[in-house]
Amino acid sequence: MPCAPRRANRLPLPGTRDIARAMTLSQHYRAILILGLPLIGSQLAQFLIGLVDTIMLGWYGVEALAASVLAHSFFFILFLMGAGFAFAILPIAASAAAQDDQVRVRRVSRMGLWLSVLYALAVAPLMVISEYVLITLGQKPELAALAQDYLRIAAIGMVPSLLVMVLRSFLSSLERTQIILAIMLVSVVLNAGLNWMLIFGRFGAPELGIEGAALASVLTQSGALILTALYIAWLPALLPYALFHRLWRPDWEAFGEVFRLGWPIGLTNLSEVTMFAVSAVFIGLIGTIPLAGHGIALQIASGTFMIHLGLSQAATIRAGRAVGRGDIVGLKRGGWAVLGLSMATVAATIIVFLTIPELLVGGFIGPDDPARTQIIAVGVTLLAVAALFQLVDAGQVIALGLLRGLQDTKVPMIQTAFSYWGVGVPLSYLIGITWGGGAAGVWLGLVVGLSVACVLLWARFIRQARGLG
Repeated sequence: MPCAPRRANRLPLPGTRDIARAMTLSQHYRAILILGLPLIGSQLAQFLIGLVDTIMLGWYGVEALAASVLAHSFFFILFLMGAGFAFAILPIAASAAAQDDQVRVRRVSRMGLWLSVLYALAVAPLMVISEYVLITLGQKPELAALAQDYLRIAAIGMVPSLLVMVLRSFLSSLERTQIILAIMLVSVVLNAGLNWMLIFGRFGAPELGIEGAALASVLTQSGALILTALYIAWLPALLPYALFHRLWRPDWEAFGEVFRLGWPIGLTNLSEVTMFAVSAVFIGLIGTIPLAGHGIALQIASGTFMIHLGLSQAATIRAGRAVGRGDIVGLKRGGWAVLGLSMATVAATIIVFLTIPELLVGGFIGPDDPARTQIIAVGVTLLAVAALFQLVDAGQVIALGLLRGLQDTKVPMIQTAFSYWGVGVPLSYLIGITWGGGAAGVWLGLVVGLSVACVLLWARFIRQARGLG
């Protein structure tokens, strides 16, 4: 059966405009929340895995914490680029599911698995030699060596990490998001226990420090992969998709479709995550304490960002299904609904960041750590800036989700690359390093870059939606 890409600018099917008009804004809110809350929960659970790493390594030592910031940044640069293929499956499979095209859902999902494995194998050598890369970027040799200790183990986990993302996209496109949340919650508990054992050497395990955190992550991701695959293979409702049947057989047409849509998403992810990674490098030039404070503040801001990322994924699925049905009015109304939910979350998080920043930052540092007061001071300042960029960061990721639902990825890739690297990174260095603004100055540069991206992406979505009808 042919697997030709569906174009986003197809004409609405007969009668769908009337159906879309009958669906009120409150009904859109309800539908988004039913789909999106488990996705938000799973994103928060994924965040908690990294959060536990950060907290426990902070208790273990400031040097281990600072090295883990570098290691996590390095890993996620590679991971999020490879995750572009998993994200590409969402709109394609959602559109196919709306048309009850099980064959197409299966074909693109299988080739997403293929692309993820090939990518993971290709980037593993970079993680093995990461010490040399980090030293070249100006990081202290002792921190670079510790980061490489983490990354050499984490390289093994790249394959299960990306495969889990593909399987989650397959399930999400079919609106089976509750199981994703359940498995992620199990992963949080498993990761916390393994961290406690392997970082500190509890229950007879060796004390491995930062390497223990890496090993715990690999084991956790492998467990999540096994659980997700078993669910898909055994659930009767999913048996008609036969996702793993003859998985070894290539399907070059579907392979090309996922690749064409996925590589711009991967590069978009790369542009954003490297912008934040470079900000860590800039702050690392200032000192270990500012870098530790940056890592803590970024963890906190990332926690609230997971809510918007979950909503963005829900927006992609809803937009993809609307395109599959030809429901253009529902696409537009649903877009504004998901933005409204995101902005309501922003308002709540800004209040939290500005009222209890010491409490939030202090939980990451051991009570007897000699650098505790200095790190808290840096973290509190950065949270004040984070309150500002929450607004634009949330806005731009929701717009990206909607555009991906329209299978529009190349122009957004260019827009975000310009915003992040043409505006955000140069301003971060100028304000933070050249003008002596410190860590807060680096973050202010990021705010400007994200603001430009937000404006460009929403202008793109409005223009595309108007063009559909």
